[in-house]
Amino acid sequence: MLAMVLQRPGEALEPLERPVPEPGAGELLIKVRACGVCRTDLHVVDGELPEPKLPIVPGHEIVGDVVRSGAEVDSFFAGERVGVPWLGWTCGTCLYCRSGQENLCEQAKFTGYTLDGGYAEYVLADARFCFPVEGRAEDAAVAPFLCAGLIGYRCLRMAGEAKRLGLYGFGAAAHLLAQVAVAQGRSVYAFSRPGDVAAQDFARGLGAYWAGGSDEPPPEPLDAAIIFAPVGALVPAALAAVRRGGVVVCGGIHMSDIPSFPYDLLWHERSIKSVANLTRQDARDFLSLAPRLGLQSEVHRYALVEANQALRDLRDGAFSGAAVLIP
Repeated sequence: MLAMVLQRPGEALEPLERPVPEPGAGELLIKVRACGVCRTDLHVVDGELPEPKLPIVPGHEIVGDVVRSGAEVDSFFAGERVGVPWLGWTCGTCLYCRSGQENLCEQAKFTGYTLDGGYAEYVLADARFCFPVEGRAEDAAVAPFLCAGLIGYRCLRMAGEAKRLGLYGFGAAAHLLAQVAVAQGRSVYAFSRPGDVAAQDFARGLGAYWAGGSDEPPPEPLDAAIIFAPVGALVPAALAAVRRGGVVVCGGIHMSDIPSFPYDLLWHERSIKSVANLTRQDARDFLSLAPRLGLQSEVHRYALVEANQALRDLRDGAFSGAAVLIP
């Protein structure tokens, strides 16, 4: 099979021929039909996340077909369409796993980071962390649901019942989350890179009540703000935009340093929360919600061998929505 492999952080992915792997006990062998290109992949490739498995095949927004199962798997059948997300394995016995917080498991393994991922023609995955993908939506359109959608949905839960919701960084996650928020009757305030009129128009087209640059204040105080862009300077900006008692949710796995800011921005019971990974229940809930709401992904397709170009385009903000690799 062809796989795009990271040998050393900071270098380009290499197209390599590898043997098709055999599933072990509890595993599925999956033929990859589409794999989303997530900003977390950029952080892995750029060396901004510590201790990846090397060499590593990135990619954790995987949609594919089950080829065969290893021993002790009876929950999937050959040919079934499944999704594989970021969270790829947990211990199941620690305090976090036993209390419904498996996303915080200290021994967790992650697809495309500590487990080989979907920038390949085939991938192995723990069957317990795979999910049936139902409905008639095409594979490429579903792939961004497996991280951009899931993390966005977990962030929304952290934001509580906020009616005026700010989204900083209007990319793959925000463009899906905006549709959920609008369907729930919330008002979305979209913040893009300053001067990015195309992104602002894109947000308005998805139902945003207001769209502007991240250097602009919203027209009224927000109940909550979610930050997807990996820019620490947006934290004090978002705190300044939310009302008393408001919450700022940081949705990325990596962020540049947060600059110092006056206590007055945090006072009046404003709070800052971070979102780490996801749980299997998040996946079940969101993957059942998405088709009911008719969520639409804005997708830009790349061939598997074009993975490096897709990563460059994501870094440069060359498109709205999500990039997806098609083996």
